[in-house]
Amino acid sequence: MSKPLSAETIAIVKSTAPALQQHGVAITTRMYERLFVDPAIKGLFDQAAQVSGEQPKRLAGAIIAFAKNVDNLGALTSAVERMATRHVETSIKPEHYPAVANALLPAIKDVLGDAVDERVLGAWGEAYWFLADVLINREAQLYAAELPDLETI
Repeated sequence: MSKPLSAETIAIVKSTAPALQQHGVAITTRMYERLFVDPAIKGLFDQAAQVSGEQPKRLAGAIIAFAKNVDNLGALTSAVERMATRHVETSIKPEHYPAVANALLPAIKDVLGDAVDERVLGAWGEAYWFLADVLINREAQLYAAELPDLETI
């Protein structure tokens, strides 16, 4: 498990919730544009949900919920479980998380421009990897549960 988020990171992430509320779908739409330059990653996603705008809306909602509850992660338990389950269903692996970070953080800057400085991006980078670690660990448990007990084979 990763180290707890710093008080400064929590404060910065929480302070961005209003901007995310207003621009969240634009940020996630831009993130997917950046992410999908890699055809292998694009193939992991339901393109119908992209075209309809449903997936960018869902992800924006998850990011906003995370920003609002970054100091109360227990409130996100069921959302984390749904995301981890969906990630396992779609074969998301730990090696996919850097690509998302490399698309999401610049997308925040692309959309919010000068309202975002290096401190904000640094805080979101720390928060992203904290949440990614939570998801990766839960996904590992779910993947392991799918494997047969090798001792009985």
